[in-house]
Amino acid sequence: MSVFDHLSDLPDLPARFTGDYPIMVEGLTNRFGDQVVHENLSLKVRRGEVLGVVGGSGSGKSVLMRSIIGLQRPAEGRVEVLGRDITAADLDQNIGVRRRWGVLFQGGALFSTLTVGENVEVPLRQYYPEIVDDLRHEIARYKVRLSGLPDAATSKYPSELSGGMKKRAGVARALALDPELLFLDEPTAGLDPIGAAAFDRLTRDLAETLGLTVFLITHDLDTLHEICDRVAVLADKRVIAVGTIPELLASDHPWIQEYFNGPRGRAAMESKERAVHKAEAAMDKDAPRGDTG
Repeated sequence: MSVFDHLSDLPDLPARFTGDYPIMVEGLTNRFGDQVVHENLSLKVRRGEVLGVVGGSGSGKSVLMRSIIGLQRPAEGRVEVLGRDITAADLDQNIGVRRRWGVLFQGGALFSTLTVGENVEVPLRQYYPEIVDDLRHEIARYKVRLSGLPDAATSKYPSELSGGMKKRAGVARALALDPELLFLDEPTAGLDPIGAAAFDRLTRDLAETLGLTVFLITHDLDTLHEICDRVAVLADKRVIAVGTIPELLASDHPWIQEYFNGPRGRAAMESKERAVHKAEAAMDKDAPRGDTG
């Protein structure tokens, strides 16, 4: 169910972005006192891709995300989201764009005094107060199921959920307004390998099913190999490279080589290769055989 299926009579419903780059960052500089986090940083995110963002501690991955969604005003530069200049307007003036993205912060950032369903309803109440209670509850239940949680989770409080369930609940809230952009900040941090792999599959499935553009901050090399179309690398206060993992492996930058060709990087690549070979073997086994008679 789409939020907008029952709201056709409301004015100024957002039209989906049709350009090539829903996120464009040009010449971004972020400072905190004397500390310069970003300097002349530029990045373009393609429509419909899952973009992984990596970098060392202190490289400003989360600060970059906050700049894109308008929570951090840069000292210099321009950020354009869905065709709108985020840096040129106050937060209150960006509501027309802000309702078109969803954000999962680290840990889920759920309201502890609200149930999962009530958490999902928060953006619905904020942006579409015209929705009647029964419909709002129904939409919330649907988003909870869409995130891979059972119906019973709708009435639970965050304290009653496991870490993985909290992240899925956060995704359900991020999807409440049928966004075009989904921002994920370290979504698999703290999850066991099975839970992390399940969350990766959920992210990929949602991106493909809902036509989302996903901006994904992660340290998880398995996630980068499994679901990211491209990876942006932050180092030296800017984006030093953007590309597929094979393209990045061709770079001679020391940080990129250490990150992707280190022991964990090689293990993630070998795991990906094993999964590909296993899938190919299964396809060969299931392929119809010709008449050998």
